[in-house]
Amino acid sequence: MGLLLRTFQTADEASATLKADHASRYLGGGTLLVRRANEGDISFSSYVRVVDKALSEISIADGRVRVGASVTMAQILASTELSPLGPAARAVGGPAIRNMATVGGNLHAPPPYGDFAVALIALGALVDFDGREVPVTDFLAGRDGVFSSGVIRSVSFALPAEGSFRFAKVSRVKPKGTAVVTIAAVIEEDSGVITSARVAYGCLADRPIRAKVVEGALVGKERSRDGIAEALAVAHEGTTPITDAVASAWYRGEVLPVHLARLLLG
Repeated sequence: MGLLLRTFQTADEASATLKADHASRYLGGGTLLVRRANEGDISFSSYVRVVDKALSEISIADGRVRVGASVTMAQILASTELSPLGPAARAVGGPAIRNMATVGGNLHAPPPYGDFAVALIALGALVDFDGREVPVTDFLAGRDGVFSSGVIRSVSFALPAEGSFRFAKVSRVKPKGTAVVTIAAVIEEDSGVITSARVAYGCLADRPIRAKVVEGALVGKERSRDGIAEALAVAHEGTTPITDAVASAWYRGEVLPVHLARLLLG
């Protein structure tokens, strides 16, 4: 069975088509969807894509970043202003994949993928879905339901203060293996004391999640071995690690506090 490619000038047109035709799927970079088709997935019969240039643009104003959904990981890496996010973008595949993989597509990636989505949680990003902004955690929670048909237009977030964004992807194959665990955090400090913390995990549930209990255990503490001890003790709270060909749930749970400590103290 052939696959139909339908091209639209606007996200509105594409979204209407996706909602009317449940056998259509949005085509961003194609690194996930085209692979599904090649592997024999017959649950869809057409690709839907948008050529609106706004979806491929990065803009920064008053310290706030807007990244179009079609912006690729390679574009993130090429942006001087977004250099703090370089480690998160570079974690997505090799150069060929990064030239195709998009910010919007990463939000739909199943584990052990979706490393950039983990970073977006730590950044407190908002997702523009069909013209409505929702917190990225809400989008991820509803991506198989209320947000399953429609078009992601952009993500936006405040530029993190210098040195506050931290990211780690743990994999068994270097430099571009899939993740055992991914951790991202935005940690702000004043006089050696943590004043705010946003921490996110990948591969510790069926989609990227925020580690709120860990965040609560960090605020008001020194960023030292003793200061983060309580956070490490509750590192597993709210997690349901996945088991796949890369690692078992048990292994992921065992290494989580080790790598969380390295991330926080590094």
